[in-house]
Amino acid sequence: MTDTPPHTPDGRYIVVDDVLWRATRPDLAETDRAALVKQLMAARRAVGQAKTAADERAARDGVDAAKVALGERGPVWWDDGAPDYTRHKVANSPYADWWAGQSG
Repeated sequence: MTDTPPHTPDGRYIVVDDVLWRATRPDLAETDRAALVKQLMAARRAVGQAKTAADERAARDGVDAAKVALGERGPVWWDDGAPDYTRHKVANSPYADWWAGQSG
């Protein structure tokens, strides 16, 4: 990966193609994060290599489990009651003014 996507000022989201995606939990130890990313990449490879629907389902379940453990899916990792804007266009979110001020 060559470029890191921009993070919202509060660090809760990354922006990819003008869409908000939940960022990895910042409280994960680097060793835990690295192990989970390795697990995620292996599960993604397994999805591509699946020969049967059952193999694909198991691989997709592995992807989901890793993303939940990373905090990118499932319950939000912040505790201030703020809603989750994952999959929202950044321009249609509370981050719209911040995004409009970004260059590039």
